[in-house]
Amino acid sequence: MKPKRINAYLVCGGEYHDMDFARLELLKLLAEHPNVRVKVGSDYSDIKTIVQSDFLITYTCNVLPDANQAQLLKAWLSGGHRWFALHGTNSVCRFLSLDPVCVGTPRESPLFMEMLGSQFLAHPPTSDYKVYVTNAEHPLTRGVSNFITCDELYLSEFHGEHECLLHTFFNGTADDFDEGKQWQNDEPRPVMYLHPYHQGQVLYLTLGHCRGTYDMQPLVDEYPNIERCSWELDVYYLLLRRGIEWCMQGEANA
Repeated sequence: MKPKRINAYLVCGGEYHDMDFARLELLKLLAEHPNVRVKVGSDYSDIKTIVQSDFLITYTCNVLPDANQAQLLKAWLSGGHRWFALHGTNSVCRFLSLDPVCVGTPRESPLFMEMLGSQFLAHPPTSDYKVYVTNAEHPLTRGVSNFITCDELYLSEFHGEHECLLHTFFNGTADDFDEGKQWQNDEPRPVMYLHPYHQGQVLYLTLGHCRGTYDMQPLVDEYPNIERCSWELDVYYLLLRRGIEWCMQGEANA
């Protein structure tokens, strides 16, 4: 018996990242499941199609739904669907100055961040850090060992309950951000977590920064480095595959 068709929607778009690279890599992973049919957008404007989908994957930066789209997303998620949110999905970044660099992270979309369970506020410069497995018994992280990555270390505020699956530690300042001074403690910083929302669930994975030559325009004409960060690690692709399978299992159990 053939598996039933599952309809997915991928939102991949926004600023300061190599969205072409991320989009292609995610579509290749989704293509490993022939029964998953995918529609793609760069934002939430095709909200009618999004809320007709069985699950949602998002890789964005500075992409927010409008008020109507947020309400429709809320009804969709609350009704029991699954959403795999990646990297900058929870970001609102506004450059307040360029010399010195100062980035603001205003609370412009509270309902959206409530659904996601967090809002990005700052990160230190991209560098190596250790990711720890918080829950080694969960199917999403079972068999995964602690690992080192070179990526953006997300510092976020959280909304509602969450089950942390991966975490790291950071005690210091993120000097390029307006809210970069409040992180001088030893609290664990979630890297991957599950957030229940009424009958639905969000799986959030903060890793996966990527940037190419032209992705900082118009602020910088040509960015000097090609950044792939956690995309260079096998464990990151394992986590992405498991996240996609988690989405599919939600539909199978519906």
